[in-house]
Amino acid sequence: MPTPGRPSEIFEIDAETFARDLTPLYQPTVLRGVARDWPAVKAARTSPKALADYLKRFDRGAIVEAMLGAPAIGGRFFYDEGGRSMNFDRRSAPIGPVLDELLRLADHPEPPAIYVGSTPIAPVLPGFERDNALDLLDEKIEPRLWLGNASTIQTHHDMSDNIAVVVGGQRRFTLFPPDQVGNLYIGPLDFTPAGRPVSLVSLDNPDLERFPKFAQALEAALVAELEPGDAIYIPTLWWHHVQATGPLNLLVNYWWEPADMPGGQPFDAFVHALRNVRRLPAKRRNAWRAFFEHYIFHANGDPAEHIPEGRRGVLEDKPDATREAEMTAFLRRVLGRD
Repeated sequence: MPTPGRPSEIFEIDAETFARDLTPLYQPTVLRGVARDWPAVKAARTSPKALADYLKRFDRGAIVEAMLGAPAIGGRFFYDEGGRSMNFDRRSAPIGPVLDELLRLADHPEPPAIYVGSTPIAPVLPGFERDNALDLLDEKIEPRLWLGNASTIQTHHDMSDNIAVVVGGQRRFTLFPPDQVGNLYIGPLDFTPAGRPVSLVSLDNPDLERFPKFAQALEAALVAELEPGDAIYIPTLWWHHVQATGPLNLLVNYWWEPADMPGGQPFDAFVHALRNVRRLPAKRRNAWRAFFEHYIFHANGDPAEHIPEGRRGVLEDKPDATREAEMTAFLRRVLGRD
């Protein structure tokens, strides 16, 4: 196996520098110690019980959904043997009893896997988000908690930029660039363990006879080890595999959309292409590829450069509000929604 690389690390950064200099690089970056002064991080460094007690101060009895797996899955939430269902169940419970159960299992040699994922913090632990705030982002961006014991979340991507802050326990992130999608052997797009499609290859024990191109993905991999108080910035569509250790681990993450996405998620266009372009005969598909490469990916330079300014219409690279209205009207006409 090749030795993986390491993402860049930053030890001090402010919100302006983060937005202006770091995010345009479109590279995962470790933000060391960015949350070291959070009260939750200080509690976690004391003990799992101290962290649980701290979280319970904010508990108002709200219900969360937990993923529960038998000891046999080793904390790896995934498909079952046949790939027709999952190897875990989902149950609802107040977060207080979930914390109690995690503490009860803390010294168990082979505990069942418990994972509470992607849960908005404010409705569940109101006040936590104010006492443990991330200064790098707009305060309107909603933090979410990811809580459990030792777990493995299979390689997946997010549809938004992401900052993930480790509060309790340790997390190991293995990251793959978006262009490795063809080497990761991604499973179904519409039947997934937790919302996003995942790689079918086990990172710990990859079957390179069945998945030979995964060796190329490993050559491009980056690995980051995070302790309490550390965070990592993961740009949209970067694949990441997450291993959490410790009897009580907690991660807080923030998803947000770039400001230059007035038309909605690019994934919407991708789904339209899956339905309307992918099934075309090869020659017609290649014809549309030329259009996409010219107009979307600027393979030949600016496709509107030869058109006089003010007459570029929907090809305007940085449209104002009027142009955006024209684009919306154009889409409605094309999609037959008028």
